[in-house]
Amino acid sequence: MSTAAVNESGTADAQPKAQRQVLVALSGLLIALFVATLSSTVVSTALPKMIGALHGSQTQYTWIVTATLLTTTATTPIWGKLADLFSKKTLVQIAVVVFVVGSVAAGVSQSAGQLIASRALQGVGVGGVQSLVQIVIAAMIPPRERGRYSGYLSSVTALSTIGGPLLGGFIVDTSWLGWRWCFLISLPVAVAALILLQRTLRLPVIRRDNVKIDYLGATLITSGVSVLLIWISFVDSSFAWGSWQTAAMVGGGLVLLAVALWVETRAAEPVVPLRIIKQRTTVLAILGSLAAGTAMFAASVYLSQYFQVSRGYTATEAGLLTIPMMGGILVSSILAGRMLSRTGKLKPFVIVGSILLTLGFAGLGTIDHTTSLVFMSVAMLFIGTGVGMTMQNFVLVVQNSVPLKDIGTASTTVTFFRSLGGTFGVTVLGAVLARQVSNGVAQDHEPAAVAYGDAAGTIFLICAAVAALGIVAAVLLKPVVLRTSLDTSEATRPAAADTPSSGAASEAEETGGAPRDGR
Repeated sequence: MSTAAVNESGTADAQPKAQRQVLVALSGLLIALFVATLSSTVVSTALPKMIGALHGSQTQYTWIVTATLLTTTATTPIWGKLADLFSKKTLVQIAVVVFVVGSVAAGVSQSAGQLIASRALQGVGVGGVQSLVQIVIAAMIPPRERGRYSGYLSSVTALSTIGGPLLGGFIVDTSWLGWRWCFLISLPVAVAALILLQRTLRLPVIRRDNVKIDYLGATLITSGVSVLLIWISFVDSSFAWGSWQTAAMVGGGLVLLAVALWVETRAAEPVVPLRIIKQRTTVLAILGSLAAGTAMFAASVYLSQYFQVSRGYTATEAGLLTIPMMGGILVSSILAGRMLSRTGKLKPFVIVGSILLTLGFAGLGTIDHTTSLVFMSVAMLFIGTGVGMTMQNFVLVVQNSVPLKDIGTASTTVTFFRSLGGTFGVTVLGAVLARQVSNGVAQDHEPAAVAYGDAAGTIFLICAAVAALGIVAAVLLKPVVLRTSLDTSEATRPAAADTPSSGAASEAEETGGAPRDGR
């Protein structure tokens, strides 16, 4: 047998082994991501019964979701900055602990206000887990190989998204369990994630001296966004559009955001670095992520409510009816991830995904309280496929264009705006839905179920318009081939520099036994 044949055989044998080693190193992260995502989707089918049991309002219904999204959004850049400074492993464990505390608090809540506050605490942990998982993978694996592992991340997210509504529906429909177990059931899984993280994840700790974290910028951004979201939730119901309350809230929110922008231009370590945002690739990725985030969160929240309130299905049945969308996410994310790793060409995937996302929402924009479930299933399949092809890939676009030292900040910047889009989307659409239902009942004297079903089409049509922005962003992206090197500086090195060295052993140790390039 020739030397070449031996080398080819050895490489072929080594690649599956290396992939298994990386997955072992990431096992705790994937489980942590699963439970964090599950916490968001498990409540979607259970929310109507939660609000009923706690005597909450439609506005509080929206804020049970929005509170988590808001704190996830606000803390994501901070987690990213901390990841560039301290132990990523320790930070993930801290995030999981925060999530556990929030879950326990949510499970014992005695009022809608307490539940909203607990969900906000949960969101801090969710923000840490979701951002740090992407950061760790980006620190271990080059963009070309990262497509495969992004597919695994999307698969985990899809499984938890599929399982969440089903599990939530089963829990609230089972008399001896009750809605509180939607939060408490995540505790053993979170503990298992902590144990696996401790045993399997080994990463280098890189510390920098004289580092400043931009807490002021994060506080100002969060405050400005929160004020505007509160205004959106209450305008036209608690006070008029032209009232002094509107002037105070809108003016105050814009002033806070303007001051935040000023602070970010002068901060030594800005929480949202303008030098990264100014890049064309990042701007387009942010626009696409805003569209995908709005679509994903809005669909998961309001489809379940539509099926229960307007169509009269149980929580479990509502979860089952969303399977076409979740199945689309699962299949498309796996296939797109593998094809992306093979070709390295990202733009075609985000273009096709954005088009499917828009078409799916345009279809749902025509629904009312009598629409065929077959038609809705096709539209949901389009939405799920579109999300699976775009959600992670817009982050990957930015990761491919920045050096390794900026991976944490760049990744969480895109994730920040994606969560921000979801936060605004859920809040604005919730406010529109509440007004539409109220007007339908008051003016047309329709039953609430009919009014809700007829109003649902309006919010999904708005989603279609937002998703269309993703098409624009995808088309305007410059065609790129994902690099096979871990850092941008490595891409310019001669091939001889890639020969094995004494550093290989330490590199394998850092990644739990796998080479950092994933091969």
